[in-house]
Amino acid sequence: MVKALYSGLEIVYFSIAKPRLMKRFTLPLIILLSFLSGGPSIAGQSPNIIFIIGDDISWDDIGAYGNKKVKTPHLDKMAREGMLFRNVFLTASSCSPSRTSILTGRYPHNTGAAELHTPLPAHLSYFPESLRQRGYFTALAGKWHEGAFTKRAYDTLLVDRQLNGDGGEGQWLNLLNSRPAGKPFFFWLAPFDAHRPWSSGTPAVHNPDSEVEVPPNLADSEETRKDLAKYYDEISRLDGHIGALIGELERQKIADNTLIIFTSDNGRAFPGSKTRLYDAGLKTPFIVRWPAGITSGQSCGSLVSSIDIAPTLLELAGAVIPASVQGKSFAGLFADPAQAFRKFVFAEHNWHDYAAYERSVRSVSFLYIVNKRTGLDNGGPIDANQSPSAASLKAARPALTRLQNDVFLKPRPAEELFDNRQDPAQSVNQAGNRKYAGTLDELRTVLRQWQLETGDTEPEHLTPDWYDRENGQALPAKGKRGEMPGSAKKADLINEKGPF
Repeated sequence: MVKALYSGLEIVYFSIAKPRLMKRFTLPLIILLSFLSGGPSIAGQSPNIIFIIGDDISWDDIGAYGNKKVKTPHLDKMAREGMLFRNVFLTASSCSPSRTSILTGRYPHNTGAAELHTPLPAHLSYFPESLRQRGYFTALAGKWHEGAFTKRAYDTLLVDRQLNGDGGEGQWLNLLNSRPAGKPFFFWLAPFDAHRPWSSGTPAVHNPDSEVEVPPNLADSEETRKDLAKYYDEISRLDGHIGALIGELERQKIADNTLIIFTSDNGRAFPGSKTRLYDAGLKTPFIVRWPAGITSGQSCGSLVSSIDIAPTLLELAGAVIPASVQGKSFAGLFADPAQAFRKFVFAEHNWHDYAAYERSVRSVSFLYIVNKRTGLDNGGPIDANQSPSAASLKAARPALTRLQNDVFLKPRPAEELFDNRQDPAQSVNQAGNRKYAGTLDELRTVLRQWQLETGDTEPEHLTPDWYDRENGQALPAKGKRGEMPGSAKKADLINEKGPF
């Protein structure tokens, strides 16, 4: 375990993720020596940057977003002291495609890694690498599965499964205390909370009977409530580490010029959320605290895509934004959160345990989804569809609401259109409603334009299901890959941004 950084040289320790995820990761245990970046130091007030990305946490499972049950006092305080973004959307509700998209500022099919657990290619730029070239000390602690080439973006990687705290949280303060003097720093902090299966060591602080809010797409049962309580407990544990981190920044008197972002890679690992293109899967918490650069107590409703994170942080750091970045900087929202930014955000659902091909475009008022594999149901990934909450839904059939039954629906509609103003839960498909014909045509056109300009393709042979959709058992096709979306047009070499 790395306890200190040494002058000009450090030990960087790689491994698979924490034990509960061992079935998903096969990276060998390696010890690697690497030299610290020799880039120039930065004069002036370049901000330190800490990017905290939770695992499988929905936007509405944070107190600051209105959840009255979950215990997140430090995140709530962070929102009061900074800016809470209400309309930030991911490009995929699937772990590694979402993270690789953030890392590159590109859509999943433009990364060459559109499916779960596929590595980024070497030729792309990763934004921490640009910060490192600008003179930042860069580090990652916790979950790391964006591919081996991304290690060049960091001066240090702390990804051993035995790190103090399941996702390396025990090393957060050590990173702050051992960072090189005289350099701004960037930390990518990637805890495993709240990824299934739940950690046995997580303190139980939520009463299942009275301290959970059951989402409308789940059955309100004893099993579901216990499941949600454990999920909330993991969020609360992460919240405590964030509080300790901010406390250490204040103790070191560097809190004012340290920009902290808290977000998540996708929605909760429950049926109807993770891997879905609804807001339940794609809308993400996004809280920014930066006393030197953001007036406290602000809220921003502007539409933002996760591909916009990379150019924003690079602009604030005074670093060069690579031509490969498809997102745009939203740094102006920090000064004026009321201004308009995007008209559209786009997302995709590709293979994640099961075959899929869906695309979506969302405006402030509407969500449009196209599905090219209508014969497949959409019960979520294996960790969601084999959960106690999923079992409760199955047991309650056929007495389910339309929203609860959605995970079992087959065949699925080829098109879905939701009016977010009248139907924030996105439960009523308006694609066949003549009242919305003009909106449907507009969003069809916009989505198709995005696909054409960015080189998205629909492979004839998708990666197949690796597991049985009903019982979760491994299938003979496990381990076999199909054609990657976008590969037929070499989309990883296309830099067009699409409609904005």
